[in-house]
Amino acid sequence: MPISFETGGLQQLDQNTWGDPKTRDIITLTYIDATPDLPAPLEDEDTLRRRLTELQAEFGCLLEAHSITVNGQPALLRLEKFPLPDRESGLGFTAGIVVPKANCSAILKIMCPENGRPGAREAAVVPKVGFPNMFPPHPYAPDVRGKLPYNAADDMRWDSMFPGHALTRARAWIVNASRTAKIDPRYAALPAFTGPAPVSAKVGAGETSGSASSSSSTSVTPTTTPSDSAATEAMPIASAPASPETMPIPKA
Repeated sequence: MPISFETGGLQQLDQNTWGDPKTRDIITLTYIDATPDLPAPLEDEDTLRRRLTELQAEFGCLLEAHSITVNGQPALLRLEKFPLPDRESGLGFTAGIVVPKANCSAILKIMCPENGRPGAREAAVVPKVGFPNMFPPHPYAPDVRGKLPYNAADDMRWDSMFPGHALTRARAWIVNASRTAKIDPRYAALPAFTGPAPVSAKVGAGETSGSASSSSSTSVTPTTTPSDSAATEAMPIASAPASPETMPIPKA
């Protein structure tokens, strides 16, 4: 894999998947041998953020997106939330780093399920900001209303109050990974990603590569079924792994 990262305290579940036995968080590495489907160049952060917000609105809510460098390579750091599948309540938070190149992508991602009482973080923040201020317009796209609303409790300033919350775990882990991950020099030397491919090129690639793009660099929905294949272009980071309930991580 083009990306290597610190795995201390994790249990390896397969070649490219690790689990935290204490929190049941899942970390995955993915390589996609196809033109990245990011909707804008990394340098055009405003457009990138808006388009990603629009795309993720179908499945949950984009919380953050930042153009960064990882081990000297241009990358996208993104953080999203989504409803946990097969649960009546509770959220999952996915944070990932996409290192795109002209014709491929490498993705490092963590998925953290909400443990304990769902909504406890939000309920604790309400008295501090007032209920009328709990659901401000999305900072990247004020007119977008998605499956999950942008919430004041998602802000990083509350992380210190909720050190064990899934959002805090996801944000802290990916920030540390972005600073410590290493990129294979052979991958780093590949031609740079300069922006999305023309529509005609995408159509041609789809006809020859079949389902090669099923792990998309613009999606984090937690489940993928055959009926989802038509929506691949709208799906964000690589396909998320199965929910923690189906990933057998022995407890510490």
